[in-house]
Amino acid sequence: MGNLGRWAFLIGLLVAVVAGIISPQRWMFGLLAALGVVVGAVNVTGEEETPFLLAAVAFLVSTSALAGLPLIGAVATQVIARIATFVSAALIVVALRTLFRIAKD
Repeated sequence: MGNLGRWAFLIGLLVAVVAGIISPQRWMFGLLAALGVVVGAVNVTGEEETPFLLAAVAFLVSTSALAGLPLIGAVATQVIARIATFVSAALIVVALRTLFRIAKD
């Protein structure tokens, strides 16, 4: 399963960059979300959950702040937005798994 998670992460980043550079097709958003779910389910283990959640939330908060800066450019803004789509899907999976584990204890 480790290779699946690694490949999902690499492909997700690649699709996010491509979708940010070109005009994205609708299916790209679904693919990014699906790959994010795989990464969240397979790649992030128990001891990595808290650092991942913190990093993902920090990334998503910073992307919204960067959106207001015209200096970073339209393409960079779109790439960051597509990466945010990918990370958000993984974040939801890890957050839900963490909440269920906390509620169970």
